[in-house]
Amino acid sequence: MNVITIESDAFRQIIEKIQSLEDKFVEMKMEAESPLSDRWLDNQDVMQLLKVSKRTLQTYRDEDKIPFAQVGNKIYYKATDVEKFLKKNYRKIRNF
Repeated sequence: MNVITIESDAFRQIIEKIQSLEDKFVEMKMEAESPLSDRWLDNQDVMQLLKVSKRTLQTYRDEDKIPFAQVGNKIYYKATDVEKFLKKNYRKIRNF
């Protein structure tokens, strides 16, 4: 068995970095477990998610196909509403 000796400052820095990583993992886990209704997406997020243009997303809003909230010029969508929109437009194929 090998014994490695390091200075106490170096050891303390390693422990701090490990603690920082653990804190980040806990934060990521809590974010992943939070209900979708707690998350809001902006226009850019939804455009990327649905792979549609800004104009297409505007049409969805105009035709009341997807709910949204507007604060000033900024538009937000609940992640659950985007998920419902996708499920509503899901087309199952036979024998799949």
